[in-house]
Amino acid sequence: MSESDLIKLYSDRILALATDIPRQDRLADPDATVRKRAPLCGSTITVDVKVKDGKVADYGQEVRACALGQAAASIVGGAVIGQTSDQVHAARDSLKAMLKEGGPVPPAPFDGLEVLSPASEYKNRHASIMLSLDALCEAMEKAAQSDCA
Repeated sequence: MSESDLIKLYSDRILALATDIPRQDRLADPDATVRKRAPLCGSTITVDVKVKDGKVADYGQEVRACALGQAAASIVGGAVIGQTSDQVHAARDSLKAMLKEGGPVPPAPFDGLEVLSPASEYKNRHASIMLSLDALCEAMEKAAQSDCA
């Protein structure tokens, strides 16, 4: 990766998001907790979720990731409250398609993830970017299963 590629990839906006991640307090009594790790780079994220009436009522996260993973976690943390499992899954699927296939930007309120579109050229960064939504999708599934039990 050349220096100009790095500058393009780590834009000022991405770095600003990475330094201002919302909802970094873990929840005391979550409905579900999921920890995910990107094997290539070692980035990790742990998410806690409280779900009420099928929507995210509260969210906490612990982010130990590169700037791209942190930026994604920042956007997700700022957009997640009030979202349904279907909306979260749609955002995750759209982000994956945006990165891997040049697909459209994830739907609002996750459309801020567009800032990460330059990373589509760097496949080794995709797993870290996907961590927060992958973990959140799994947490929503776990919370729904515990509701049924």
